[in-house]
Amino acid sequence: MGHDLALLIPEIAVLLTAVGALIAEMLRRPRISLAVAAAGLLVATGLTASLLGTDTTVFGGSFRIDALSLWAKLILLPATVLSLLLARNDVAGTAREGTVYSLMCLATFGALVLAGAGDAMFLVLGTLLTSLATFALVAYPDDDPATEAAMKFFVFGSVAGAVMIFGLSYWFGATGSTLLADLARMDAMPLAAILGLVAVVVGLGYKASLVPFHFWAPDAYEGAPLSIAAYLSVVPKVGALFALAQVVRDLPVDSGWPGVMAGLAVLSMTYGYLAALVQDNVIRLLAYSSIAQSGYFLLGIVAVGSSELALPSIILFAGAYAAMNLGAFAIAAATGRTLDAFSGLGRARVLMGIAMVIFLLSLVGIPPLAGFVGKFLLFAAAIDVQFTWLAVVAIANSVLSLAVYLRIVVPMYRPTETATVAPGTWPGIVVMITFAATLIIGLAAQFFLAGLVT
Repeated sequence: MGHDLALLIPEIAVLLTAVGALIAEMLRRPRISLAVAAAGLLVATGLTASLLGTDTTVFGGSFRIDALSLWAKLILLPATVLSLLLARNDVAGTAREGTVYSLMCLATFGALVLAGAGDAMFLVLGTLLTSLATFALVAYPDDDPATEAAMKFFVFGSVAGAVMIFGLSYWFGATGSTLLADLARMDAMPLAAILGLVAVVVGLGYKASLVPFHFWAPDAYEGAPLSIAAYLSVVPKVGALFALAQVVRDLPVDSGWPGVMAGLAVLSMTYGYLAALVQDNVIRLLAYSSIAQSGYFLLGIVAVGSSELALPSIILFAGAYAAMNLGAFAIAAATGRTLDAFSGLGRARVLMGIAMVIFLLSLVGIPPLAGFVGKFLLFAAAIDVQFTWLAVVAIANSVLSLAVYLRIVVPMYRPTETATVAPGTWPGIVVMITFAATLIIGLAAQFFLAGLVT
């Protein structure tokens, strides 16, 4: 018991951080709540670094301490800290400011539970934790758009979660166990494997906003505070995708799951970018962009268990995606929600304009930026398992994405007399950190890849 708890110290630290932030809010000390949340998450990140290289399970195999769960913490905990800084810009001075910080920590705890799930019950627990916290975060502004968005999010999430729980009963009935490691027993029961897989894809696909389980995402992103939209686009999404990778590692290939993942990847990438092409609202455009980016993650998931590049590609792309997506949202938080708000930004605020261009080009996958390295590895992983056609479709969608992101870049350098508002302190800090991360991950990719492979 003591050994298992020692391996779970980072998760325990995150949970205590959420409680500490909530206590500070109960004492009406929102700044202390923010400080506790940020410091606790950074401490948990440091505790995780000492566990790198560990590959084991705790509590009878129900939770995995491996590359996926450890790197999930190293990516999602700093991403949550940056989201907290953005949230400070949105909720400072409001009645329940500290509650937002506590809820974000709890949602991150749920994402970490998903990323390390070794048992079907942890899939349910992680989904519930992230869902309940994010429902409240989306509704926080307490106005009509936020309330409507949260209600759609709640209804969609409740149905998807119920479907997943129902489908998991097929796996339990077929194997007599809730452990994911026992899914290999379903070799002779392909129908049970398929039914359970469909249900899990619905539950985790909704968290990751994969097509066709994405309908809540554009409205939720638009109705929520921008900081919460940025958070939703990274932390719960990456947690769910890592959980999906944990699930398919043990599924029999005969159940056809690689084909299912490939089909969802094509749908998500293509629909996401086509829908983004017609958006005039930057937040909705970025929402559909995040849907498309989820499809790229599936290229790595298709190769899980069959290619050594699969897990490193997923992890590296997750780090790149977190940096470039949070950076793009931070600039939107400092600029505005519409394309018109970006008119002249590149001329009026040169550095911010350069940063936005870098983030968007990285989302496209232009070398030598972080997004290029992540996508290159994902393509290589898919090709390595004979899904060359899927890599070709992904490359074609990357070309399409250039047209999507140019819809933001072109107005930025259009001559205009509109005054451009200077960024606030917190969005500016987030932009600087994510800008540096986007460049460093891209330029030092060989170093990171060596660490992931070993």
